[in-house]
Amino acid sequence: MNRMLLLSVLGTAALAACSTNKPMTSAAMQPSTVAEPVRVPAGHNMVMQTVGAGTLLYECKLKANTTDVHEWTFVGPTATLMDRSGKTVGKYYGPPATWESLDGSKVTATQVAVSPAGAGNIPHQLVKANPAMGSGSMTGVTYIQRLATKGGAAPGTPCSGTNAGAKQTVEYQADYLFWKAAAS
Repeated sequence: MNRMLLLSVLGTAALAACSTNKPMTSAAMQPSTVAEPVRVPAGHNMVMQTVGAGTLLYECKLKANTTDVHEWTFVGPTATLMDRSGKTVGKYYGPPATWESLDGSKVTATQVAVSPAGAGNIPHQLVKANPAMGSGSMTGVTYIQRLATKGGAAPGTPCSGTNAGAKQTVEYQADYLFWKAAAS
């Protein structure tokens, strides 16, 4: 009985940490299922977990360094960021890729690495955050991981000179984990 109470208290503390942006785990405690290229470097703590759900926009364009090969090119995201209970906590949009909290703080980032996430899914990703704009939950964010992706891969419809300039949106969902440098 005491063990059940302890597990309940620990679970409540973890949920409270998630909703208040307090450190929850260190990079060393990342699940072994996270591919090495998209792992956050040691010395960082996860401070927020969100689920992003929305669409990714693609455009049929001439492939770089070619004169007659076309491909679907990623243009930008439009998604709602929610906490684990489904409450909206922010949005994700671009270009440039921007994560914005309801408190008005926001951050852009530069891709560090990607890792395959299965057919039809956009890859898992690690990005290094630029300094946050505004003051709030995004202040001090150093890395953002995109994991548990569902959907979002480029359209399967043909892309050629015939439909160059065509745009298509693709639905997707992903977990976005926000990390800050651990206090020394």
